Amino acid sequence: MEVVSPQRILVVGAGHVGLYAALRLSRKLRARQAEVTVVDPQPHMTYQPFLPEAAAGNISPRHSVVPLRRELKRCKIVSGAVTRIEHSRKTATVQPIIGPPLEIEYDQIIVAPGSVSRTLPIPGLRENGIGFKTIGEAIYLRNHVLDRLDVAAATTDPETRRRALTFAFVGGGYAGIEALAEMEDMARDALKYYPELSVGDMRWVLVEATQRVLPEVDRDMGAYTVQQLLNRGLDIRLDTRLESCVDGVVKLSDGDSFASDTIVWTAGVKPSPMLDDTDLPRDDKRRISCLPTLQVVDGDKVVEGAWSAGDCAAVPDLTGPPGTFCSPSAQHAVRQAARMADNIRAVIRGKEPVPYKHKHAGSVASLGLHKGVAQVYGIKLKGPIAWFMHRTYHVSRIPSFNRKVRVVIDWTLAFFLKREVVALGQLHDPREEFTEVTPRVG
Repeated sequence: MEVVSPQRILVVGAGHVGLYAALRLSRKLRARQAEVTVVDPQPHMTYQPFLPEAAAGNISPRHSVVPLRRELKRCKIVSGAVTRIEHSRKTATVQPIIGPPLEIEYDQIIVAPGSVSRTLPIPGLRENGIGFKTIGEAIYLRNHVLDRLDVAAATTDPETRRRALTFAFVGGGYAGIEALAEMEDMARDALKYYPELSVGDMRWVLVEATQRVLPEVDRDMGAYTVQQLLNRGLDIRLDTRLESCVDGVVKLSDGDSFASDTIVWTAGVKPSPMLDDTDLPRDDKRRISCLPTLQVVDGDKVVEGAWSAGDCAAVPDLTGPPGTFCSPSAQHAVRQAARMADNIRAVIRGKEPVPYKHKHAGSVASLGLHKGVAQVYGIKLKGPIAWFMHRTYHVSRIPSFNRKVRVVIDWTLAFFLKREVVALGQLHDPREEFTEVTPRVG
């Protein structure tokens, strides 16, 4: 009797696509059918929709991430970065966090390294800007904003205070709007403990290159969002570009300029540059070319054993006009991951894969505590109801019952206890004090 070896399935990246796909495969396939290996530099998956709330202190940062080894108990976890994929040999080169590179052979590969911030060659941006895609960036931004309040309260120099209390956010998509709104909400709460400062001392600026914000929703909902932010005293600059931020001096295309210690870049994403070191076909936007079945395709030929989805993949949207692709959203990524896992299982069992088809249900966004905007299945909601829908939807989507409970507990405690508004700045340079008090040798 012939012994059939289990299929070796390699998952590159443990974001929304990688984690959900690996979790489903490990549950749907027995050990004798498949061995699932997950490679990611981080030991956790970050649930990015919760980054604004984690930064604002509404939930613990630890509760917005999902530990891989805890959730993927039936998978092999490799802590490292994939540096090369040679699908012609069905081999991936991995650089572990320690030790020499190693090669991993596979039968099926899921390429889902996700995306990185789409930056531009703007003078000063590399030196002074910060992104908002990782939990580290979210924690840093929280500590930095609170630290700037301390600086402003301590200084007697008007220019230093003005610079410290000026916060610039570039990009009016969901990430930018939610980060701006949540951080302003947090800073406004924190000012209760700063008698030296007032809300009017702060300046929050949103710079958006197009003529609207939140392009995923209708224009009237975007206009409502802008009006709500204006009512809170925020400075909204539409149809405006960031041209320079050398030495923290922000220069805009409308001719205005101002000094700021806080420049947050949230102006879109692009596929991970790791894809440059693969032999997989890509489109003009450098995304991996896919069929609706989530199989990688080269022209009209299926690349056997290769799959992709999420931010780094060009997946045709079967619910839209011909030539359109699924948007890079968590909503699509989670559903694509499930369909892809089921398709891989089908292929292993000799069956045909099924095309991915999902009509975008809509979008929800938080504008701070008890404030939000939502457009779901054509129904438009505003204010506390939209904010509640935002929370309900995302707590239902974050993986694991453990994380759902912890997030709900955080929110429940927030109803009875005041928000924590202390900066833990030493997190970013924990050895500085120890180094200063330790004598030099030699």
